[in-house]
Amino acid sequence: MKIRERVAAARTRATDEDSAVGRGLTLLSAAVAAALVAPLGWLVVDVFGLGSRALSLTVAPQTLQVLVRSVALVGAVTAGSVVVGVPLAVLTVQGGLPFRRFWTVVAALPLAIPSYLGAFAAVSVFGPRGELADVLSPLGIDQIPTIYGFTGAAVVLTLYTYPYVFLTTRASLLSLDASLVEAARTLNASRWEAFRRVTLPQILPGITAGALLVALYTLSDFGTPNIMRVEVFTQFIYARYNAFMREYAALLSLELFAVTAVVLALESRTGADDSGAYGSSGNRGAFDLDLGLWRFPATLLPALVGAVAILLPIAIFGMWFLRSGPGYASGSMAFSWSYGLNSVYVALLAAGGAVLVAVPIGLRSATSDSRLASLADRAPYVGYAAPGIVLAIALVSFSLDVLPALYKTIPLLVFAYVVRFMPQAIGSIRTSRLQVDQGLVEAARVLGRSRAGTFRSVTLPLVLPGIATGAALVFLTTMKELPATLILRPLRFDTLVTYIWRVQEAGLYGAAAVPALVLVVVSGLSMAVILAQEGRSD
Repeated sequence: MKIRERVAAARTRATDEDSAVGRGLTLLSAAVAAALVAPLGWLVVDVFGLGSRALSLTVAPQTLQVLVRSVALVGAVTAGSVVVGVPLAVLTVQGGLPFRRFWTVVAALPLAIPSYLGAFAAVSVFGPRGELADVLSPLGIDQIPTIYGFTGAAVVLTLYTYPYVFLTTRASLLSLDASLVEAARTLNASRWEAFRRVTLPQILPGITAGALLVALYTLSDFGTPNIMRVEVFTQFIYARYNAFMREYAALLSLELFAVTAVVLALESRTGADDSGAYGSSGNRGAFDLDLGLWRFPATLLPALVGAVAILLPIAIFGMWFLRSGPGYASGSMAFSWSYGLNSVYVALLAAGGAVLVAVPIGLRSATSDSRLASLADRAPYVGYAAPGIVLAIALVSFSLDVLPALYKTIPLLVFAYVVRFMPQAIGSIRTSRLQVDQGLVEAARVLGRSRAGTFRSVTLPLVLPGIATGAALVFLTTMKELPATLILRPLRFDTLVTYIWRVQEAGLYGAAAVPALVLVVVSGLSMAVILAQEGRSD
């Protein structure tokens, strides 16, 4: 047999084997994805237990009041994030600020701090018995406006979510065809008119995408509204769950999930229009607003935001650390490094579990365009989109009714983490697999390597960085997760976040200094991993 015929025969044999294994891998991926999201369906089973009361509870005045308040908070935070994020993006891309890269990092860093830690610091400074009240008291000022309530929650959430708008708008500006703006200027359009008629329509999809991310975060956030004492849907659900009203909590969870689905649908429609926004070609991102001497006062905006959102919480946590002595919190409230070890333990289990599940799904979705493979790839994002408290309520109901031995156990807690954060690993692995040169894989198969041998010697070394990145992202985000950990953790199993939550409720702020600083560092590392991943994909 000639060499060419032998190569053709080997290629045909390899293709047949790949097709059979690929179909099996697709079915496995679909089955795994279905098993992950199935417990969410148990909320419907719980709601059936309410019978005819379900409808009356759905439209009860208190429920509607909380729903309206939640939607209003989403609207206020989203609008505030656009107001802060868009000017910062324009200034750092086109404004000619001195030390532009430094201010870009400063403007993005608040995203690395969990908003509940920011709320914690804000209450400590601006609360009725906070640091500011202590400073003003000798001056005869006994009362300051309260930070608690809707306005305080909106301000704190805006400070820690606007980077979503900042980053997406900045990406749009960097992709902008600057020649269009220059053409408008040569046609005697003023700076404002050129921005309104040329720049704004091109960056609008980026602004909208960031705004929808802010809306999703605000809708699902649990810690910040609770600390700021404003009753929104997540806090309302948690209160009903603690009052042993499980079916009612399930009904509210479904309502919250429905609102989340509406936001996701809007995001999906916006994403479909993104291509047009970035599709132009030309002199990208070179346009400069030329602020002249105004560029120096303009630096006050990123400086002010950075001081309030970054320096203030770090200074407060540092002050607590220096003030807190051995007697600041004692007994069950005393801090123990075992809480940190518990956080690392469950985060490692979650990272390992997420990678095990994500590898077949990510690899298959990168190499197949079948509908089943696409469905298996997208299904886990349902768990990612579900607010943490909704997922926790669903798993509590599912475990009590179906697998009571798992109720409040480590395996169930880790399962929740895997469902919640696994898409981060899937995305990273899929991206790495897409970057593998398929010619190398085919060459190994033609040269007689088995499918397993080709994967081990060619594919695996190339996708290993993506697997490691996915595991790191799941590990770091698990360390910060609050509502699912509060509800699903075993009895007397505390982590860093649950310990912070306990001492916050007891008013022992100083005891939270060390775990809060640790979480800020962990959050910073997670953002560094995300930025490194983006840089690698570029």
